[in-house]
Amino acid sequence: MQKKREDYINWDAYFMGIALLSAQRSKDPNTQVGACIVSKDNKILSVGYNGAPNGYDDEHMPWDREGDFKNTKYAYVCHAELNAILNNKGSLLEGSRIYVYLFPCNECAKAIIQCGIKEIIYMSDKYDGTDANVVAKKMLDYCGVTYRQYENQGFDINLKL
Repeated sequence: MQKKREDYINWDAYFMGIALLSAQRSKDPNTQVGACIVSKDNKILSVGYNGAPNGYDDEHMPWDREGDFKNTKYAYVCHAELNAILNNKGSLLEGSRIYVYLFPCNECAKAIIQCGIKEIIYMSDKYDGTDANVVAKKMLDYCGVTYRQYENQGFDINLKL
């Protein structure tokens, strides 16, 4: 009798891979972020990536990172976490977890807390120590949302980001 395959990817690698694949939809020339929200029983509830709001043609987006706020991407872009939350169509997010490339900012942390997501798994915390990052962690800690950095278990899931 043949045994089952032993070199399959674990749930964390699978869902982080979905988040990274989702990031490839982003039109942002500098930063591509994807997010995947998963239920307690490992069912995908929603995905999202950073980009223009529905109906706003991304051909007219200012993709600049610096300059007058009204002429930068920051005034227009929806973050991957918020898009994943908003893309959810009717599933309860209470007790779910979110896989995301970058650690959430303070605005996304508020949305994560508000909808009941209880765990964040992220790959990079490159903005660690910034005001938005400190506030995000303060709120998440206070509200009992756990977070941990993704640990590669020997499966290469990195895509071009």
